[in-house]
Amino acid sequence: MTLTANWTYPTAIRFGAGRISEIADACAAAGITKPLLVTDKGLASLPITQATLDLLDAAGLGRAMFAEVDPNPNDINMQDGVAAFRAGGHDGVIAFGGGSGLDLGKMVAFMTAQTRPVWDFEDVGDWWTRANSNGIAPIVAVPTTAGTGSEVGRASVITNSQSHVKKILFHPKILPAVVIADPELTVGMPKMITVGTGMDAFAHCLEAYSSTFFHPMSQGIALEGMRLVKKYLPRAVADGSDIEARAQMMAAASMGATAFQKGLGAVHALSHPIGALYNTHHGMTNAVVIPAVLTMNRPVIEDRINAAASYLSISGGFDGFYDFVLNLRADLGVPDKLRDLGVGTDRIDEMTEMALADPTAGGNPVKLTHKNIKSLFLDTI
Repeated sequence: MTLTANWTYPTAIRFGAGRISEIADACAAAGITKPLLVTDKGLASLPITQATLDLLDAAGLGRAMFAEVDPNPNDINMQDGVAAFRAGGHDGVIAFGGGSGLDLGKMVAFMTAQTRPVWDFEDVGDWWTRANSNGIAPIVAVPTTAGTGSEVGRASVITNSQSHVKKILFHPKILPAVVIADPELTVGMPKMITVGTGMDAFAHCLEAYSSTFFHPMSQGIALEGMRLVKKYLPRAVADGSDIEARAQMMAAASMGATAFQKGLGAVHALSHPIGALYNTHHGMTNAVVIPAVLTMNRPVIEDRINAAASYLSISGGFDGFYDFVLNLRADLGVPDKLRDLGVGTDRIDEMTEMALADPTAGGNPVKLTHKNIKSLFLDTI
């Protein structure tokens, strides 16, 4: 099977090895003539980034880059990015990188048209309708990891630099116009980043599948996404140059983000405050807390997980699925407890309140309360 295709769901996706060569054409398709490439500090000087800038330069699109993006991007990064966009007279954004570069790039394109504070567009009810939609700059997304799936998302996660709370910002028009999903860009990912991003994709699929909201399309996408992670993440970790495994994981990441339109839950409600306060890797944090959340949700989701286990060729129903998650984590070197990521017990009450207020909390199969969230933190730290 040739792992090259053009997809138009949920947006235009140019999928396949070597397709970064089409970056200039992707900009043209999005109506961008003077792009600003937004990426994180770690990627700025790497060969894949410089080669992409070379392609843009050769096509007469310049080589402008903004790279002051932290691992957990915040409003200060965003304001600086918007200033760079405006100062350079740019007309579109290339969001390049993992979740941080993609999320920040999308918000730079969005906020260049806004006069209200970014927090006015939090993913609450119809707050997105407050935005000026006309001036939102077009976006081309180029993921370089296989986890967040932000390249196919209509939201971004940005940390409030004052309160240290992660906020989900939403608008339909920050869905990138074109995505280039080139698995060759992920070959250089370090082993533990491969693990963390891969487990992030798994968490997205698992939480979307477990959510009790009605969205059959997302349900099916989430189930197949879990199968791809089960089969290909161990291969991608064992051999980073395995292009088939890298491609399938890139597909699984996009599928997870497409699926979680159905909802997320306690895994993300816990990981958002942890990441905001302790600056942990989001995907790895998700991986640590999954077993405790599965256990809490079991009374509601057991039948659904039994069906997933059967599809994934896992024997033993819910118990077999739970053991599979534990074994996968152990095999990939995921820490057993949050303390191994540097998380302490000194801020549990603060994190509990933050988790309860997180927008993802409402999608959890078991209603989240102060009591059960605090228990989850105590169990996982």
